[in-house]
Amino acid sequence: MYTSALGLTSFMDWHDGSKTASGIMWFGIGALLGWPFAGALILPFVLEEWLMAIVGQADLFNTFRRYLDGVVRCLIVLALQVSIDTFFFHKIVVVPWRIVAYNVFGGKDRGPDIFGTEPWHYYIRNLLLNFNLWFILAVASGPFFLFQAIVLRQHAIKPPLLRTLTLLSPFYLWLAIFTLQPHKEERFMYPAYPFLALNAAIGFHSFLTWFGSKDSVLFGKIPASLKLAAVLPLVLLSLNIGLFRILGTLTAYRAPLEVYSALNSPNMVQIGDNVCFGKDWYRFPSSHLLPNGTHAKFVKSEFDGLLPGEFHEGKTGFGLFPGTWLIPPGMNDLNQEDPGKYIQVEHCTYLIDTYMPGMKPTKYEPLYAQEAEWEKVVCYPFLDTRKTSLLARTIWIPDLPIIPPQYRRHWGEHCFLKRRDPGHPDIVLSNDGEQR
Repeated sequence: MYTSALGLTSFMDWHDGSKTASGIMWFGIGALLGWPFAGALILPFVLEEWLMAIVGQADLFNTFRRYLDGVVRCLIVLALQVSIDTFFFHKIVVVPWRIVAYNVFGGKDRGPDIFGTEPWHYYIRNLLLNFNLWFILAVASGPFFLFQAIVLRQHAIKPPLLRTLTLLSPFYLWLAIFTLQPHKEERFMYPAYPFLALNAAIGFHSFLTWFGSKDSVLFGKIPASLKLAAVLPLVLLSLNIGLFRILGTLTAYRAPLEVYSALNSPNMVQIGDNVCFGKDWYRFPSSHLLPNGTHAKFVKSEFDGLLPGEFHEGKTGFGLFPGTWLIPPGMNDLNQEDPGKYIQVEHCTYLIDTYMPGMKPTKYEPLYAQEAEWEKVVCYPFLDTRKTSLLARTIWIPDLPIIPPQYRRHWGEHCFLKRRDPGHPDIVLSNDGEQR
């Protein structure tokens, strides 16, 4: 996302000459060190510059020189990347190619679709949820700009028609490509966020130009003060929806980041302790949240896919950084379950578990938080999405008695559990971290 923003900035900035080489470099860094498919966002800019060179509006030799400069910069980045990866993986590895090869040319029973698919409207719903009015403006910016330029003969922005269409098209290209892919994830939209913002800004500016024009047949005779009074509430409403969305997300789902604060309590953990995960395995943020000497482990749950493996921790006999090149046992590219990833729950010192009121236990997912064998060290509220209405899941709604029951948020618990030791008193932390 950041390199896309820098690349977009380079292609937009024509002051003191073209910045094509820098734009290619930034998009190249994003594609090589980040995600190869992000390179698709540069295509409209490439087509525009070469089209201008071919039709004679730009010098063909200088265009070629700028692109050669940008490609050489990317090759230098690729060479450094392959050199570092080769050192750590103990074999020559071109990571961007491996990502493309698996996801595009993986063959039968491989590729992204085995990790789940979503309907075509997934990204529309997601972007409406996270950008509300600005997503609508981003989608409408292209058609509205063409209508304004061709039919209304209004020129809302200074760049010529081709240049504006070039700036608008990457977002449409990205949205179309990933809407067509069966496997969809919210993070796949991140590289295009700068372009969504640009499209929304252009769309909003075009609308204000049309709405504020004195020559408009529909709005020409409306006083400017009334136009301002009509537009400001929409903008403020959109901003407030965004703020309530952020606040709602933070208050509803912050528990998986906060429960690990209990590990910082004095005498809480010892070297060799295991922190285990069952049905909440996918909510585990990072082993960096665990103290040195403790390990994240998995116990069997209803999930039957491939869980993450463990880096090798050997210090001698395996050369430098063995954890980066020794492949954990049981790994595969078919998302097939590996029983070797699990340990018995009896070997768990601590366990992370989520409990929602009315939840029923299953064979592989007991209600650990309700069992006498485990004590609650600390628990944080976690939104019960099954019982909470769509509106309350979308934005923040205060937990006040005056809120009608159907619009209230309903809660469960995300808990950090400790195996009970009959010979020691229980240690329970309140939500503010105080021992009791």
